[in-house]
Amino acid sequence: MTFLLPPTFPYFPIIFPLNLPPMSAASRRHFLKTAGLSLAALPVAASAYGALFQEKEYLVYVGTNVAGADQDTIFLYRLHPVTGQLTPVRGQRGGIQPTYLTLDQQRRFLYAVSETTEFRGAPSGGVSTFRIDPKTGDLTLLGQQASGGGAPCYLSLDHTGKAALVANYGGGNVSLLPIQPNGQLAAAAALDQHQGTGPHPNQTGPHAHCLLPAPDNRFAFAVDLGTDTVYCYELRSAQGQLTRTATPAFTTKPGAGPRHLTFHPNGRLAYLINELNSTLTALAYDTATGSLRELQTLSTLPAGFTQNNSCADVHVSPDGKFVYGSNRGHDSIVVFRIDAKTGQLTLVQHVSTQGKTPRNFSLDPAGRLLLVANQNSNTLVTYHVDRRTGQLTPTGHTATVPTPMIVQIVSDFSR
Repeated sequence: MTFLLPPTFPYFPIIFPLNLPPMSAASRRHFLKTAGLSLAALPVAASAYGALFQEKEYLVYVGTNVAGADQDTIFLYRLHPVTGQLTPVRGQRGGIQPTYLTLDQQRRFLYAVSETTEFRGAPSGGVSTFRIDPKTGDLTLLGQQASGGGAPCYLSLDHTGKAALVANYGGGNVSLLPIQPNGQLAAAAALDQHQGTGPHPNQTGPHAHCLLPAPDNRFAFAVDLGTDTVYCYELRSAQGQLTRTATPAFTTKPGAGPRHLTFHPNGRLAYLINELNSTLTALAYDTATGSLRELQTLSTLPAGFTQNNSCADVHVSPDGKFVYGSNRGHDSIVVFRIDAKTGQLTLVQHVSTQGKTPRNFSLDPAGRLLLVANQNSNTLVTYHVDRRTGQLTPTGHTATVPTPMIVQIVSDFSR
C-alpha cells in the first residue's frame, strides 16, 4: 500500500511504504528523521512550483509617440512575474501621442497626456481620461481637457485622488486639473508659468518636465529642465489650489537640466536625475518647509565615456535599497546602492538596455523585474532584479512596440 501526494504537486511525488516490517529503535529513529527531512522540503518545492505556475501575471500599459488619432497608440501586454516574458494583448486608440500615463489607486481610470502643441484650436496639449474594464483591462475614453500648455510630458495624481498634476514641457508651465467623482477631469483650476533660461542650448526657455506630490501631499514639486530649478508648491487639491512658494525647493548646477524627481519610500529622501549633464543627485527632504538639500551628485556614466548622452528616468526600488536611472546615448540603466543611514549612493552597475534611447522604465511592485522602453529601437526589454545586490540580468524576453515612451505595470484585474 502506498500514499501519494495530491495532484497539486504532479512533479514532486513522494511515496511512503505503509506496510513496514518490524524495526529496531535505531531504525525507527533513522526513518523518522529521514521522513521529517522529506516533509520539511515540501514547502520549498511548493513555493517554487507556485512561483512558477500560480502567481498572477501583471498587466502593462505602454504609451507611445504615435501621432495618428485613428491609430492604436496605447498597447496592453501581460508580464509574467517570474520569467519576465511579455505577451501582447491588444492595441487601443489612446489619442494622439500618449507619451505619459498614470492610473488612479483603485485602478478604475487611466489618464494620458497628448504631447501636442495644439488642442481644439488652442496652443495647448491634452489630457484624456479612460475607464478601465476590470475584466479585460480595455480602455474606454470618457473625456478630454486642455493641459494648459504645449507638449505635456508628465502626469501624476495627488495622493487623495482629487487632482491631476501636469507638466507642460513646451509651454514651460504646470497645471492642476480637478478630478471629479466620476473620474473625469475638470478644466484646469490652477496654472503657473515658469520663467528663465540656462546656459545649455536646450535651455532657451523654461521646460517643465515633472510635477508630482510629496509623500505627505502637503507640497508638490515641479522640475524644470530649462531653468535648472525644482519649484515647490503648496498643494490643496480639494480646493484646486497649487501655489508656488517664495523660494524654490532646489537649484541645480547651471546647465544640469533636471528632468525627473522621485521620492524614497521613507519619505525623507528624494533622487533627481539631470538630463543635460548626466548626473543623479541625492536629496534630503524637509517635510516642514518643502525644501530639498543636496547630499551627493554622481555621474550616471561609466568613467571614460565621452559620447553624447542625456538622462531620462529615475526610480527607487520598492524596498528602498537601490536607485536606477536611464542613459540615452550610452543606452544603459545605471544602478546605485542607497546607504540606509545617509541616503548617499554607491555605484553598483551599468547594464545595456539592448536598444536605443531608454526613455522610460518601470519596476514591478515586488521589485523582481525591471521593464525598459527603448524609444528609438521600438522595443521593450525585461530584466531580473537581484534584490540583494540590485544588479540587473536580462531575462531574454523582448517585445516590439512603436516608439514606446512610458510603461505602467499593474496587477492583473481579472485573476
